[in-house]
Amino acid sequence: MKTRELGTLQVPALGFGAMVLSPGVYGDIDDTRAQTALQAALDGGATHIDTSDAYGPDGHNERLVGRALKGRRDEVVVATKFGLAIPDGEPSRSYPVGYAFNELRVNADPRLVRRYAERSLRNLDTDVIDLYYLHYPDPGVPLEETAGAMADLVRDGLVRHIGLSNVTADQLRAAHAVHPVTAVQNEWSMWRPVDPELLATARELGVGLVAWSPLGNGFLTGTVQRLDEGDFRHNAPRFSADNLASNNDRYAPIRTLATNLGISPAQLALSWLLHQDEHVVAIPGSRTPAHIEENLAAADLVLHPDTLSRIDEALTRFEVTGGTLL
Repeated sequence: MKTRELGTLQVPALGFGAMVLSPGVYGDIDDTRAQTALQAALDGGATHIDTSDAYGPDGHNERLVGRALKGRRDEVVVATKFGLAIPDGEPSRSYPVGYAFNELRVNADPRLVRRYAERSLRNLDTDVIDLYYLHYPDPGVPLEETAGAMADLVRDGLVRHIGLSNVTADQLRAAHAVHPVTAVQNEWSMWRPVDPELLATARELGVGLVAWSPLGNGFLTGTVQRLDEGDFRHNAPRFSADNLASNNDRYAPIRTLATNLGISPAQLALSWLLHQDEHVVAIPGSRTPAHIEENLAAADLVLHPDTLSRIDEALTRFEVTGGTLL
């Protein structure tokens, strides 16, 4: 697969977001099916695997990824995150989000950063994390202090590169002044534009961008008509029955354009995203090998400037019903 640069780190243009492989995200799933999906992603060239200590109970997702790395560690860029799976007995602070539960509980105290990393290393069964992110900013801790503790991990060889997730341009700049930030991971897709100031700051500082939820939690595949029981997206107002119907109606011109181009809506959404900046990569997730193969093929698509203009014109009329998730 074509590669791109996140700072000084080379990764495939399309990686794999492993969050979907843990129970409680998109309904039930067993570990056998999850391992099959991970192997399909790696075999397809998505050798940048993104996980978190907060995906699934007790590091479930990281342990899944660790098992998939057996015999393949040298070919994989492993990224994980910290700050949400808070150790027992430690305090937490509120980070507001647009989900039905209204907040996440975070703790990015510098004294806990090494403890988080050592736990992830055990879960992943590896001696180094290639890209280590702060999952969400902690409103009770200056970001510079957390970045300093992350820099210590690089110095001591536990982490190769540091990243930030779900941050503002000012927060990126503050952390980067302490230690070079390799990548910023924020939501970015056809139905969630990136913050222009964050994009400009990342370009200025030479920081790569990793787009999480590049398919809009599956919406941009054009196949989501209803949600099964146990699907995490019930917490997202965009996916309520009425809002989902409205959003599907408004997204119809994009689906039609994909059909006319002879590609899937998911491939169009991913290719469009890769065309937005030469230092953006995306990490779509899926549980189905055929869908994974379909998604990864988008890395080779080249969209004509006229097509990109038509997409942008259609997106100006695509106002999402249900607000944002952050």
